[in-house]
Amino acid sequence: MKKSTRIASYLAIFGVVFATGLLIGNSLPTHSLSSTQQETSVLNNLFNGKPVEDLNLRTFWQVRELLKNKYIHTDKMVDVKLGYGAVKGMVSALDDPYTEFMDPDETIEFNESLNNELEGIGAEMTVRNQALTVVQTLKGSPAQKAGLLPDDIVYKIDGEETGEMTLYDAINKIRGKKGTSVTLTLIREGKDKPFDLEIARDTIAVDSVTYEESAEKGIWLVAINQFSDDTKMEFNKALNDIKTKNPKGIILDLRYNGGGYLEGAVDVLSGFIKGEKQVVSIEYRDAKNNEKLKTTGLPQFPEIPLVVLVNKGTASASEIVALAIKDMKRGVIMGTTSYGKGTVQEVDPLPDGSSLRYTIAKWYSPNGTNINGVGIVPDQVIEVKDEDFDKKFDRQLDEAVKYLKNL
Repeated sequence: MKKSTRIASYLAIFGVVFATGLLIGNSLPTHSLSSTQQETSVLNNLFNGKPVEDLNLRTFWQVRELLKNKYIHTDKMVDVKLGYGAVKGMVSALDDPYTEFMDPDETIEFNESLNNELEGIGAEMTVRNQALTVVQTLKGSPAQKAGLLPDDIVYKIDGEETGEMTLYDAINKIRGKKGTSVTLTLIREGKDKPFDLEIARDTIAVDSVTYEESAEKGIWLVAINQFSDDTKMEFNKALNDIKTKNPKGIILDLRYNGGGYLEGAVDVLSGFIKGEKQVVSIEYRDAKNNEKLKTTGLPQFPEIPLVVLVNKGTASASEIVALAIKDMKRGVIMGTTSYGKGTVQEVDPLPDGSSLRYTIAKWYSPNGTNINGVGIVPDQVIEVKDEDFDKKFDRQLDEAVKYLKNL
């Protein structure tokens, strides 16, 4: 990864949460517990127009000293946990699900997730409305194959309710050795009652791009699983290979693609858009840094019939691709409404091996649309039915093939 990595994703292997190691702690001066008189003075300063940060920092040190000196604990790493915990709390106060402080271990896992080196069940989860909720599942992962869906609420893990668990506790219970299984009890919209889903843990190897000819000769399926360092090379190789096969149409599969590098989305669009066209604009806090990103003008397939498949797991960089295709009327979007992430993040590494991922901009489609919190509504909505999972029938792909066949 670059020293400062610009990403348009919230994709990470399931389980990057919580705290080990010390970021601040002993590098800053310790403060003894203030007296009542000192505390009153601090409050008076606040009302006299002094910076509110003064109160916040004094309160931080007061609480830290109370916990360090009086809280009943035997953990020698209490300074470590308080230090990282404080930073995490500060960042989470922004109430932005895409801005997150990651300790050194979490940073390693995040970097691995962008380099296709994943282990686990292949799902990302968060706490939303005080409930453990699925955000994404990785394409081809055990979670996706088992039928775990975005927005599923994990009510129990191996029979134990998650309501009293921290996110860290829940992650540790779901993690385990390859070949073992975990049973998640889920609450899903449209289901009358909770149901169990057993998922076998595994090592997850995710190719950025895969491609194959469909059952209908001449119609090719190109699946982009995430936008990583390898996407441009793998995508161009796929298109160049397909070009020699006399193709009649291409299905670009962006389902369960949670995003990745922003530039990868432009690289993919360059394969289908004729001319140097603006496909996404980036708006920063400082308008002088705003960008308008264009395609290369050297597409392998400027006119071939194109279908783009999306679903609730399609997010961020993959939404940039789908929305540009939709706005420019370059192809047909099929599937279900996408996730809806219209922001861009940057990852800055810190000296101790930790890192900060934070939102730096919003992105807009060629028509000036930002889909944050809304998602992309397909041109043709194709819902997946419950029985499709049991029959291993890909209804959305089947409809895309039929569409291209009948052109």
